[in-house]
Amino acid sequence: MTGSQSGKRLVKVVLDEDSIGPGNRDVEHERAVAIYDLVEENSFAPAGHDGGPYCLKLQVAGNRLIFDIRTEDDQPVVAHHLSLSPFRRLVKDYFLICESYYQAIRTATPSQIEAIDMGRRGLHDEGSELLMERLKHKIAIDFDTARRLFTLITVLHWKG
Repeated sequence: MTGSQSGKRLVKVVLDEDSIGPGNRDVEHERAVAIYDLVEENSFAPAGHDGGPYCLKLQVAGNRLIFDIRTEDDQPVVAHHLSLSPFRRLVKDYFLICESYYQAIRTATPSQIEAIDMGRRGLHDEGSELLMERLKHKIAIDFDTARRLFTLITVLHWKG
């Protein structure tokens, strides 16, 4: 990463414990992997702020998803509140197909697993694109960062 880009990234991601309900083992694993992958490689630049790197706390309050963005030394940058309504159908469908996927990997044929996984990835891509659209003009993120953030949103959105 170049010097000018090194600050346009997340170095820490925290999920609000009050927003997280009990999750099953598969959901908890996805959350841990998404946080690890997100911190390892991301592109994250709040509009109008040249500082960074950043820390992000994600939480749900009512029907809002809150992106609480701070500098590495915990100075507030901005808090964006997004309505969860546009995500509800996608997240519900995503979790239904994830349940099917996790059951299939235990009992189904490889071609059945692949078909379910293609559907799962398609929904994940759709959610990632929606997130990028909703954050446009607020936070510049790339598609891979949006995918990892969408995984975390699904964990926060549905409390298990």
